[in-house]
Amino acid sequence: MRLLVVDEEPGVVTVVRTAFRMQEPSWEVLSASSGEEALRMLEKVQPDLILLDVEMPGMNGFEVLKEIRRFSDVPVIMLTVRDDEISKVTGLELGADDYITKPFGYLELVARVRAVLRRAEGLPLQHEGKFVCGDVEVDFTTRTVRVAGKPVPLTNTEYRLLYHLVRNAGRPLSHETLLARVWGHEYTDEFNYLKVYINRLRSKIEPDPRNPRYILTEYGFGYSFRAPSGKPAGTPQN
Repeated sequence: MRLLVVDEEPGVVTVVRTAFRMQEPSWEVLSASSGEEALRMLEKVQPDLILLDVEMPGMNGFEVLKEIRRFSDVPVIMLTVRDDEISKVTGLELGADDYITKPFGYLELVARVRAVLRRAEGLPLQHEGKFVCGDVEVDFTTRTVRVAGKPVPLTNTEYRLLYHLVRNAGRPLSHETLLARVWGHEYTDEFNYLKVYINRLRSKIEPDPRNPRYILTEYGFGYSFRAPSGKPAGTPQN
């Protein structure tokens, strides 16, 4: 496994290297001290995950992330000293997979990296068949989604979220339940993550994302996917 740390502070790079030397000694940790250097390295070293600092001279982390997402879906965890909602939402909307606030401990860092890599692997193929509701079709066997007959590309995290919603169509799922099933139990208070990904899904499958027809908000509770016409809500599914 290969990680790329993008941070101008040598001390942060040292902490990351020490953490993985202790917890995952076989993993390789590379570093870049600027966004420009990271973009030059990315194609050559092909990391499995990037740890990207938000505040850097020259290109900041958000600008670097935006460039990365033009050509790569490599998992990215943002590093920041600012634990505020605006920064988190901005990064998530640009395609970040997670956030870690500095200073962080060895165990937290390694756990977050492992969790993101698990999500990047996608869901195991446990179910076959299709789900159809209106113009939306989800093929569980091939993990593909079509809207009005046209393929809709989803990231692994987007598909995981949609999967759990349609498997429980017509049945509201709480914020905490969705966060635990898609991101993991340690993420159950990260409501911003869920909000951003619901918006991303709506932008891809809804005819009018501002007035959703399929992914419905259950105010004060969570979200649900509309049950197919004439069919009652199914029994809860994992």
